[in-house]
Amino acid sequence: MGYACAGMQYLARCHCGQITAHYHTNRPPSAWELRACQCSFCRAHGALSASDPQGLLVFCAAAPALLQRYRFAARSAEFLICRECGVYVGAQLSAASERRGILNVRALSVALSALPRPQAVDYASESSTARELRRLARWTPLAPESL
Repeated sequence: MGYACAGMQYLARCHCGQITAHYHTNRPPSAWELRACQCSFCRAHGALSASDPQGLLVFCAAAPALLQRYRFAARSAEFLICRECGVYVGAQLSAASERRGILNVRALSVALSALPRPQAVDYASESSTARELRRLARWTPLAPESL
């Protein structure tokens, strides 16, 4: 991969390994801010989201035809799901010429024991402008070569 970032790198992947995410952060896992979104999609997938605005995230697909880009509700982000095994790896958005993403911590290839308790969050009443601004401020920048 053609990027460099200080800090630790964590690998996340779908069950069959076709969709991966490389998450770079200087934050130790014990300092990650985990979010348990209460929307129907995240609850159905048991998703726990993490991001670092000072980090870097790269999504890759070994077989691009197996990548499902799913948009729902406000259609403001793409949720990346493997068509082969059904695992949700993360989400991304492109807004204001910036690309940002979040990692589904449940897809990490190695379980981390030092993670803090997730915070239940509900964004249902958020306006589309507020949602975009929150994501731009809190989500992780995507590397140029990311999906």
